Amino acid sequence: MRAWLLVLRRLRQGSLERVRDLPDRDHLAAGQSGEMFGAPSKIHAIGGSAVLREAALRVAVALELPEDWLNDGAKGYLKGLLPGEVLLDRPSLLVRALGPQQLLAMKLSAWRDDVDISDARLLLREVQGTREREEVWRSVEPFLVPGRELKARYAFEDLWESIHGS
Repeated sequence: MRAWLLVLRRLRQGSLERVRDLPDRDHLAAGQSGEMFGAPSKIHAIGGSAVLREAALRVAVALELPEDWLNDGAKGYLKGLLPGEVLLDRPSLLVRALGPQQLLAMKLSAWRDDVDISDARLLLREVQGTREREEVWRSVEPFLVPGRELKARYAFEDLWESIHGS
């Protein structure tokens, strides 16, 4: 997620424009994929397609990121779709992140290592705002993959207590 955050910061600061200088600039990374498919394209930044993987590789080269900076393994933790912040808006391409509630649900469902815990801690603070524990949980719960609800609930309780105490 750290490389992803770097890309988000560069997108927000406008410095991702170097992507236009890459080969195949009329494809996805240059924001003109609509010309390939005949209509504006909308991408939710969750990974998957070969076109997206190719574009991610070009971004990695341009920004000197590891080739695997975009994790397409996240699809196994995806239930529903909560559109989040717009990351890139071009005439023929709209790229969005998932909403923070859905990202938190995915991190709680995975809960594998310190990276998941660190990411979940940041997301929890973003989702929480002034809400209480149960209200936050109810906002995350609809996005939990069936079969991972109990693990995610335990992870949520552990995370909440590590931040707020019992």
